[in-house]
This record gives sequence, C-alpha cells and structure tokens, in this order.
Amino acid sequence: MRVAAALITLCALLTAVVWFLNVRGEAALSSSSGTTNATATSLDTPERIAQGAYLARAGNCQSCHTQRGGEPYAGGRGVPTPFGTVYASNLTSDKSQGIGAWTADEFWRAMHHGRSRDGRLLYPAFPYANTTRITRTDSDLLLAFLRSVPAASRANTPHDLAFPFNLQASLAVWRALYFRPATPASEPTQSARLQATEWQRGAYLIEGLGHCNACHANRNALGATAGPLDLSGGLIPVQNWYAPSLHSTAEAGVMDWDAKHIVELLKAGAVERGGAMFSVAGPMSEVVLGSTQHLTDADLRAMAVYLQVLPRRTARGMQGTPKTPAAPAAPAAPAAPADTTSNTDPAAQLYTQHCAQCHGEQGEGRRTADGKLLIYPALAGNRAVTLPNAANLIHVVLEGGFAPATAGNPRPFGMPPFATLLSDAEVALLLTHLRRSWGHRVEAVSALYVSRVRNGR
Repeated sequence: MRVAAALITLCALLTAVVWFLNVRGEAALSSSSGTTNATATSLDTPERIAQGAYLARAGNCQSCHTQRGGEPYAGGRGVPTPFGTVYASNLTSDKSQGIGAWTADEFWRAMHHGRSRDGRLLYPAFPYANTTRITRTDSDLLLAFLRSVPAASRANTPHDLAFPFNLQASLAVWRALYFRPATPASEPTQSARLQATEWQRGAYLIEGLGHCNACHANRNALGATAGPLDLSGGLIPVQNWYAPSLHSTAEAGVMDWDAKHIVELLKAGAVERGGAMFSVAGPMSEVVLGSTQHLTDADLRAMAVYLQVLPRRTARGMQGTPKTPAAPAAPAAPAAPADTTSNTDPAAQLYTQHCAQCHGEQGEGRRTADGKLLIYPALAGNRAVTLPNAANLIHVVLEGGFAPATAGNPRPFGMPPFATLLSDAEVALLLTHLRRSWGHRVEAVSALYVSRVRNGR
C-alpha cells in the first residue's frame, strides 16, 4: 500500500510539474483590448495589413501553409517527421475552418505559447519555439494580414502521427522538457564596430520570424534542438536535405564574407565572390523564392551582420553532425586523391560524360563567352561538394539543381536531373570521385546511401 501510495503521489507531482511548465507565462485570455472581431477588424487598416504581409514574407508562412496547387494559406501541406506527418492548418479568414474568428489574444497565445484557440497544444512543426520571440505588435500585424486573406473553406487535415506521439499528454511532456516561452533578443555585447540595433534586428529576424534553426540545427532523438541560437547544421526531416552549419566556413558560414555578398545571395539566390559562384538549392531555394528576396535591403543587411559574428566552430567537432555512410570496398573510387581525369577510370569517365561540359574538365566551372558571368559553378574547392554529409549532392544529381528565379537572377542556369540515367552505384562512384579529386579529402559515398536518399529514407 505504501509503495502504491508513493507511486500515485509521484505521478501526481510529475503531472503537476508538466502542467505548470506548459502554462507558465500564459495570461488569461481577455474579452477586451481589441480582441473582439469587430474591434480587431476596425484596426486592420491597409497600412497594418501591408506591414503584416511583409512579416508573413519574412516568416515564409505561405510556403508551409499552402498545398501545392491549393489556395494560398488554406493549409493541407504535409510536413513529414520521424514520428509521422503533421498537416499545416488553414490560416485564411474563413471563420469555421480558418482563423477568421480568432481574437488577437488567441493568435498571440498560439505564436508565443504554442497553444491553439481551443486550448490544444500545437506540434512544434509549427516553429513556435522561434515565433515565441516576436513582439505582440508584430503578432497583431500578422493577424491583420491573415484576416485579409480570402476565406477558403478547406477543412484541416488531421495529423497522422504514431502512438504515443499523437497524444496531447506526450506532447506536454516534450514541451516541458524542451520549450520555454521567450522574449525578443536582448541587446548584445558585440564589437564596437557594430551598431547594436542592426545586430538586434538581424537576431530578431533569424532567431524569430525567420526560424532559420528549424533547418540549420542538430536535433536529438525526440526532434528537439538546442534552441533558436543553434545553427550548427543537421538533416532536415521534411526533405532529407542537409542544412549546413552556419558556424563553419567549411560548410555555410559567412563570417569572412562582405555583407554585400550575403545580401546578394539572400536576395538573388546566387552571387559570385572571389571568382567562385555560390547559389542556393533545395529547401533554401524555396526560402529565397518565397521570403528573403522580398525583404528590404536594410533587413537583409541586418541578417548579414548577425551571420557575420556567429561564433566559429568546426563542423567535424560538433557532436551529432550526421556523416555520410562510408562506401563499400567496391565500387568506391581509389583511396588516393585524384587531380586529373583518366580515360580508363570509370568514375572519371562518368564525370567526362555527364559533368565536364558544364563544370569543366578540371572542375573549374564555365563562364559566358565574354567571360563576364560565371554560369556553372566550379566543383574544385566547392564547399557544397565537401560537406560532411553528401545528401545534398545526391539530391542535386538525381533531381537536378535549380536556383530560384528572382528579380536579381530572373533566368538562373540549372542542372538537369540524372535519376533515370544513373544507377545508385554510378551516382556513388561519381560523387566519390568529386569528393576525392582536385585536392578534396572527403568521405566516400556508398550506393546504399544513394538508395536511401533516392527513396526518401
């Protein structure tokens, strides 16, 4: 009896702790202060709606909350996770299926505390660990914009999650462990050469609305990150791409870049720097297309300032950085680095047949006839080739590589897909050749890993 009583008491205490950690900081919903629809609608002026639309762009909200071919912000897009699929909700002004009947307080609670209108806890596929850092003013502006989005009556798709991840109790425990409501970033202690307000604005966008670490962070077995400041790189569960570390110049760090080059990359999706081309692809291409190309130069510069002063860390020294599985003894490329092509080397033959015409016999890239524009990037010394994880290279070879069409780069050159032309073994052989040529010293790629990426595993 004593043991049973002790267990019951312990369970009650743990339940109370979990409950407290899930409601801390939450204020009671008010029935005044602009929370009624009539009052809120009267505040939704064209100026406020335009400001909210800009914030929605900064957060790239439409990307997740719009199903391909569907009405804008009507939801339905599935977000695959290791625990099942979470479906984005309807954010249009529809009062039954969307958020047309939500009050400003209810919307703020969702953004800041991750709790829905009916009190349910929201799954962190909605990045409230980041949006908790935005201001109440910006939350209200976002709501003003969303209430202007034409109503779509599309019903929300129920999440398809495995047990026990489909339980609110399990989510409450996860939140108790990993979620803390926050406040916008405070003034930093940085070098005197930086304007604190500019750094703060960059931090606000990157850590908050931009939710950059939703992709650029390591995640533990339960899908949690170390927080919005973690930009150390990791696999993106949604598309199985590798989001490279922003702390390492060997991956995607830009600490040694000029701010103007960072701004151009975020605005145009491609930039030539030091004779080399840098361009975005995969999920980042979607971010530039739907978000960063639409931001002001001032905001992009603020983001650049923030990224320039991130602490440097070597990617290989980071615990949890995923590695590409090593290739088997055959058909891996020779262990010794190869700096020249060979007519008898199968890997070099694949490169000559499929890659050299655009990327050059020695991986030097290709320019326009007048030499002014680098149209195909060099592979020699390219950090996208030497990432510790080869998932992105595999995606590009199989699916093609396409930068976004932007105002600054309206007709980007692209790369065709080779999924139907090359087998898994040939892709592995070719990529291992790239990662062992021109002085590169990187792990080989196995046919098994190519197969896993090809099949979304």
